[in-house]
Amino acid sequence: MLALGAIVPHSPLLAPNIGKDKRDLLTQTLRAYRELEERMYTMGIETLVIISPHAPSFNDAFSANLSPRYQGSLADFGDHETVAHAQCDLRLLDDIRADLRNAKDLPFGLTTSDTLDSGFTIPLLFLTRHLKAFRLVPIAPSRLSARAHADFGVMIRASIERTNKRVAVIASADLSHRLNSHSPEGASVEGPAFDATIRSKTQALDIDALIAMDAEAVEASGQCGYRPILMLLGCFGGMQARATELAYEAPFGVGYLTMMIEPA
Repeated sequence: MLALGAIVPHSPLLAPNIGKDKRDLLTQTLRAYRELEERMYTMGIETLVIISPHAPSFNDAFSANLSPRYQGSLADFGDHETVAHAQCDLRLLDDIRADLRNAKDLPFGLTTSDTLDSGFTIPLLFLTRHLKAFRLVPIAPSRLSARAHADFGVMIRASIERTNKRVAVIASADLSHRLNSHSPEGASVEGPAFDATIRSKTQALDIDALIAMDAEAVEASGQCGYRPILMLLGCFGGMQARATELAYEAPFGVGYLTMMIEPA
């Protein structure tokens, strides 16, 4: 069953070995991660479906990473000590693949790697400290349309609802990288507008408004979370649910949003 959804940032600066004293500027996000982790633990979450925009992917198909075991790494950022471990929920992944086999408008493929990127690793580090027996399904978005991403979320939920496990779907998603002069990609008009729209429309669970966002403006905002968020909201489409913003901050010119979605 779909027990919980969340949007979380995946900045490597959240990791102690990388962020160091910069983590002092991320207190809201770290507090929100703790709150979300405690909620997941008390709910007895058994499987995490995490959607990372940085995972190996296909332009014309959605995909999942099939491997019996995974190791999350931050080695690309110079941290060779911090790792996160997970085992695959092979049954749920196979159910998703079977459900999508005949979905002509939602092509689906598989990749295979036992190493996970930071888009998976950061959420795993902060959300599974007490979930010792959890399983993972790592999902990648595609370059297909916004509507296709929302529809893919609907299909994921159909598979989830047939399992007796308590499942959380996590959109690993940083927002605009072009908010102001401190942003790594410089400032843009579209950056603050993108973050404001995502925050308000996601909290309202208004997926139609997100789908209708101008594609050129979305790209100009320098984001990396739009598609995972669409997939997450697709999972909750048609459900009675409530979204709670736990934190939003941008101390380094990148929007970091933490939001929890619960069935009502």
